[in-house]
Amino acid sequence: MSGDGNGSANIIAGQGASESYVVAGAIISCNWGTKRMRLKTPLSHGVYIQKQAQLNIGDYMLGTNIMPFERCMSQSNPAVVAAGGIAPCTPIIALPWTNGKTETKVGGLPALLSCSKNSCLYCGTISIEDDGQGV
Repeated sequence: MSGDGNGSANIIAGQGASESYVVAGAIISCNWGTKRMRLKTPLSHGVYIQKQAQLNIGDYMLGTNIMPFERCMSQSNPAVVAAGGIAPCTPIIALPWTNGKTETKVGGLPALLSCSKNSCLYCGTISIEDDGQGV
């Protein structure tokens, strides 16, 4: 990773870095969802990379940070089964993101990394496709 002189990562999104810091606007997806979404934060933790708010592993709240992925196709979701194969996405996310950078704190919690994952109760794996730094 290269730096910008201010001690923050200066990684260009889409460059294939396996562990870059994630900022507001990052693109996330669920393996059972039909649409990619942007990771959001209503308030900054006071840490910025290229003028974008850096996120931490606690930024996983549905409707605040993570929006529904349009439609769900998981057979573990009762609504999908009842609808015959696809239903509106209503993820249930109960825990923080995994694989944060424990040595780097953002708002008191480990920094969120592009390799971090989260899970939905309906067997979905939520992944970060783009760290958002080039948005």
